[in-house]
Amino acid sequence: METLKIVTLGLREEIFAVDAGIVREILDMVPVTAVPNADPFVNGLINVRGRVVPLADLHVRFGMETPPASIDTRIVVVDVELGGEPTTIGILADKVYEVTEVTSRSVQEAPRLGMRWRPEFIQGISKRGDDFMAIIDLSRLLNHSGPLDEAGAGDGRSAR
Repeated sequence: METLKIVTLGLREEIFAVDAGIVREILDMVPVTAVPNADPFVNGLINVRGRVVPLADLHVRFGMETPPASIDTRIVVVDVELGGEPTTIGILADKVYEVTEVTSRSVQEAPRLGMRWRPEFIQGISKRGDDFMAIIDLSRLLNHSGPLDEAGAGDGRSAR
């Protein structure tokens, strides 16, 4: 049976996961340099081992309020393709739970109805204990420009 290695993380009260294969490292919170007039989704830069890396806030992308940083706040540094170019980017997380595996049979397609997030940005839905978690398609999410709310979604099928 095929398995997918994932990193599970928390944003507010929600549990998300990203493909562990794109995760470079997980950092404690570091100083963030604000970028004036930048998109609120990616409005800061961090130093990762001497490299300037943009910091994305998935709270903003998913329409959530960003809580103040805490002792559990982490930055998940990932390598994704943006506009056809390999790019390193930091993803702000309220908490990182674990690196684990899920079987392909336990991952289901995101339903088109009843979802808080646009399904084209969700690779699948699985369980973590008794809770559901959304496995984020980070490449698709980060390459999308514009609002993620349903008003800006069109019919929601264009990215599939």
